[in-house]
Amino acid sequence: MQSQNIVLVGAPLDCGKARKGCLMGPDAYRTAGISRALTDLGHRVSDLGDVVPDDNHIAERVGLVNLSETIGWTTALMRTAQDAMRQGLPIFLGGDHALSLGTVPGVAAHAAQDGRPQFVLWLDAHSDFNTLETTGSGNLHGTPLAYATGQSGFGGFPPLPAAVPAHQTCIIGLRSVDLPERALMEQTDIRGYDMRAIDETGVANLLAPFLKDVAMAGGALHVSLDVDFLDPAHAPAVGTTVPGGATVREAHLVMEMLCDSGLMTSLDLVELNPMLDERGRTAHLMVDLAASALGRRIFDRPTPRLM
Repeated sequence: MQSQNIVLVGAPLDCGKARKGCLMGPDAYRTAGISRALTDLGHRVSDLGDVVPDDNHIAERVGLVNLSETIGWTTALMRTAQDAMRQGLPIFLGGDHALSLGTVPGVAAHAAQDGRPQFVLWLDAHSDFNTLETTGSGNLHGTPLAYATGQSGFGGFPPLPAAVPAHQTCIIGLRSVDLPERALMEQTDIRGYDMRAIDETGVANLLAPFLKDVAMAGGALHVSLDVDFLDPAHAPAVGTTVPGGATVREAHLVMEMLCDSGLMTSLDLVELNPMLDERGRTAHLMVDLAASALGRRIFDRPTPRLM
């Protein structure tokens, strides 16, 4: 893979849900050696440190968890994401998935400025397609994809600098979707694939057509990788475990296909809770997956000779 400028951005937000621990995620990725893993692949890596949320005067709302703080992170990350895109390929080190309320619109704004369509690959057990009006838990880490695709019901959040059309979004790994989320998704042409689809057809057959569409459109591709995309037997360090997730091999195949495509322009690593990890193995696995997306291979694969 051609050498790239990789920009690490820490996003230690822990406000998208009630259970705490994700604020330690960025340091866990650094400790697990993400910078070294990428420089060993020949990339140039810079670490911008950790973002801090903006101040605001948004009033809290009954039934929503940490609305004001989440909006402060959203505006800060939206701005930071646009700046980071100008420097290279950013990797946003979370932090819970509420960080994508800022990162996805931010990278989409940069793509719009470049005249490119923005696509999003969402690797997650959850669709994260609730709005402030539909969420039953009040946890705002379950809302970013609805916000980024321009759904209504986000009073108090900043206007989107650029929305990602639902048909340019693909979710893989679903196994926990609320009824209101499902109803809202069915009103769109978003692509959503559950684990049964992976079992029946294989993850490569789900991902390849989406990547083909990105390539044909000349699009930018943001990838948002949630720890709970993986089966908790392999990645226990997440507070939203759902059994039956992707295997380590399936996850690496996704990342290797992204690398082969050369389409990924930005990456979220989210929901790592080091308090729940076992000797750092989830952090190391997430670093390994990021490395696979950026060129790590076990074997080179030369074109076979014809006998």
